[in-house]
Parts: sequence; C-alpha cells; structure tokens
Amino acid sequence: MSDKNYAEVLIDGTVFTLAGTEDEGYLRRVAAYLNEKIGEVKKVPGFSRMNADYQTLMVQLNLADDYFKEQERADTLEAQKGILEKEAYSLKHELITTQMKLESLEKELEAAKDKKEPEAGQEAAASQTGNHGDSGKKGRR
Repeated sequence: MSDKNYAEVLIDGTVFTLAGTEDEGYLRRVAAYLNEKIGEVKKVPGFSRMNADYQTLMVQLNLADDYFKEQERADTLEAQKGILEKEAYSLKHELITTQMKLESLEKELEAAKDKKEPEAGQEAAASQTGNHGDSGKKGRR
C-alpha cells in the first residue's frame, strides 16, 4: 500500500488538510483549481444573494461541466489518434510497397544494362570490321 501524502491548502478562505496517494504538489494543484472555479462562480451576478446550498450547487455544476467537456475532448482526441494510427499504418504499407517496386525496377534496369553491354560490344566489333549495319544510314537522306 502506498504512503499517504498530506498538504494544507486554503480553499475559499478555509484551511483544509488534504490527504492522498498523489504527491503534495498535485494536491495543491487540485485545491488551486477548486479555488479558481469558486472564484469564477462568485463573479456571476446575483451569486452572493443565493443561499449557501445553491452556491455550492453552482460550483458543483461548473466542476461537472468542466469534467464532461474534458471527457468529450479526450474521446475526440482518442478517436483522432485511432484515425491517425490507421493512416500511419496505411502510409507505412504504401512505403514498403513502393520500396519493393523500386527494388524490382532497379533489378530490371540492371538486368537491361547487363544485356545491353554485350550487344554494345558486338556492335563495336562489327564496326571495326567494316560492317556498319544501320549506323551507316544515319544522317543520310
């Protein structure tokens, strides 16, 4: 079991001791967030005239609203992550396919070069013996 951490915090003018397995800095951030929300709700016109129960409810509703908006944002980001992962997989597959095609074409080109070199050697030998073939016809009209 983890040790509990404690932090004295000020929430809406009252000192509280928070305890939790999270570190003290986290507990302080939670308290600061709560103070921020309370401060926002207190700025609403007419808030000070509401009874204490309604004021508490307003803070709770604002916290719940933040929670659900963040949950929706997290769900959207998770969906986007899934789409991007599928796209990345597809692009990797396309890259591999393209690399395989490139390698195949390079082999074909090399084979064509190898085939052409002996032919070029035969043509050179033929030109030295006086047999020009089609090359003698070039440029004449």
